[in-house]
Order: sequence, then C-alpha cells, then structure tokens
Amino acid sequence: MIKRRTFCSFAVPITLSAHTAARAQEQFAEGKHYLGVSPRQPTKDPKQVEVLEFFAYSCSHCNSFEPALEAWLKKLPRDVQFRRVPVAFREDFVIHQQLYIALETLGLVEKLHGKVFHAIHAEKQRLATPGDIADFGSKNGVDGKRLVETMNSFSVAGKIKQATTLAGGYKIEGTPSLGVDGRWLTSGSLAGTNPRSLLVVDHLIALAKKAR
Repeated sequence: MIKRRTFCSFAVPITLSAHTAARAQEQFAEGKHYLGVSPRQPTKDPKQVEVLEFFAYSCSHCNSFEPALEAWLKKLPRDVQFRRVPVAFREDFVIHQQLYIALETLGLVEKLHGKVFHAIHAEKQRLATPGDIADFGSKNGVDGKRLVETMNSFSVAGKIKQATTLAGGYKIEGTPSLGVDGRWLTSGSLAGTNPRSLLVVDHLIALAKKAR
C-alpha cells in the first residue's frame, strides 16, 4: 500500500475565472510548485495531453476540491484528456476503488460520483460494505445488485491493479494529487491550495504542448 501523508487544503477562496488572467503571468517552478516524474509514466493517448486526478472517496480534501475541479473541467480544451484514478492508502478503502471503477464501467460517474462524496462526507455513510453500496445504488435510482457485481468483476480487479501501479509510478503520497502527461505531479501542498494546483496544471499543460 502507498503511504499517505496529509496534504494541506487551506480554506482560501479562489475564483479561477476571476484570477486566471492575473495568475497566467505567475512563474511556477519545478521542485517548488510541482515535481518531475521519473521515469515518465505511460498515458492512454500520446496525441493528447493527459491530466490525472488521484483521489479517494474517503478524503475530505478531495470532497472539498470537487467544485473547483468540476468548474475547471468545463473549460478543458479538447486536446487534453482528463481521467480520475482512485487510490487506497488502506485495505479497507479498496472497496471505494472498486466503487469508482464500477461506476466508470457502467457509465454512472456523472450520475453518482458527486453523490458518493455527499453520502460519505455530508450524510456520514461509510459505504464500507457491499450491502452499504447496494443500498446506496438503489436509493439513487440504479441497480444496486448489478453495481456490486460489477465491483467484484475481474475487469474491475484488473483496473484496480493498473490504478495502483500508476499511483506508485507517480509516487503518490496524498490526495488529491494531479499528474500531467506522465511527466509532472502537483498538489495542494505544493501549489499552496488545492484550487491553486489547477493553475499549476494549466502551466504544465502548456509546457507539455510546447514539448510535442
């Protein structure tokens, strides 16, 4: 299992749309605001710049980060591919990796991803057992039995291994963390706040495009 260290998530309000132009002139430095990844990690499509969010449903910082991330995603260029990568720092959170990948497999991320965060962090549901998750699915208009069956499938198990390998390759120590193009990693602790890490990602996307 990957060891977790706590990432800072200061409650500093940042409106990306209002500040993006001003921040564009800011100089972000490797070793300070982001780290180089060595060896370079594989990406799904070499024709696109890839951005990864390493997250965990149990992580309160990931939950708080969601609104800023969703706003940023609405403005993502077509030549940038975004993917979420679920990580588990403890064995009892592997079930949440299974849950996300099952949602992805069933095409339910848009419908239920935010609701999982809400259930865990606002409603204080642990979603720690297959029964919990089946009930959660049924309450939210999906086949809970099918959801759990998908979680326990061979294909989901294979994708969990891939996610864990990728998190290890990026040397993920906390969530949320953002990987860019297999080359760089940033986070709230490096950037200053989690929302500000998205500005660092914008900078790294530009670097990746220049390198092509």
